[in-house]
Parts: sequence; structure tokens; C-alpha cells
Amino acid sequence: MAQPPSRKTVCVIDGQGGGIGSTIIKKIKAHFGESVEIIALGTNAIATAQMLKARANRGASGENAIMRTVARADVVVGTLSIMLAHAMMGEVTPKMAEAVSGCAATKLILPISHENVDVIGVSDDPLPHLVETLVIDHLKPLIC
Repeated sequence: MAQPPSRKTVCVIDGQGGGIGSTIIKKIKAHFGESVEIIALGTNAIATAQMLKARANRGASGENAIMRTVARADVVVGTLSIMLAHAMMGEVTPKMAEAVSGCAATKLILPISHENVDVIGVSDDPLPHLVETLVIDHLKPLIC
């Protein structure tokens, strides 16, 4: 008998208060339910806790957790800051940024950053619109 296809693993990475990660997780859960495994990866415990409240399947915090988990993920989701060393007021370590940018997973990056970085040619859509586009136009083809 054929084995059922395994669920895709989506890592959502956020820091500070975890608000953006929580918004992303809620939208993914609303659209895909339990057909995907969502792992909340926080740069700190508060961010992880908030994303777990948003119904992530599992969660972990800190540099080592992020480095090890993204290496096995199918998709990594977050803001531009997760790929910038020392972003989020120093919460993103160089090792975290390297692990995210260097992992084999497809990376779906929202063009939001509080760093001194401007991404040229990107719309100024509000967060809910960006998350909707991320889930429907970019994540859905990878999951279905």
C-alpha cells in the first residue's frame, strides 16, 4: 500500500514580540489547517510563546534551535530581518542569518524591516495584504 504524502514543514521565524509571526501562522492555519506542520522559531522565548498561541504545531527559541530546524524545513517564512545579521535590535545573530539564508528550504520573505535597509521596487502594502499574498500566491503552490 502506498504511503500518504508527508506534511510539508513550514518554519515561521520572528523575534521581539512575535506579532508578525503570529499573524502569518494564523493565516496559514486558516488556509491549510493541519495539512502543514508549522514550527514557530523565535529569536526569544516571548516571540515563540506568542506564535504557539497562534496555533503553531511546535516551537523553539534561540540560535541553535533556528540553525538546526531550518536545515530540515521545506519552507522558511519571515521578514527580511531574519536574513540580516544583528537585525531585530541584535536578536538575529550572524549564525541565525547564515543558517536561514544558506538552508535549502524555499524562503518566503516579507519585505518588512526596521533596519536601515530599503528594498527597491517593493510595494508598501499593509501587513495583512502581504501575508495574504504570501499564503495564497507563494505558499499554496508549494503545499498543494
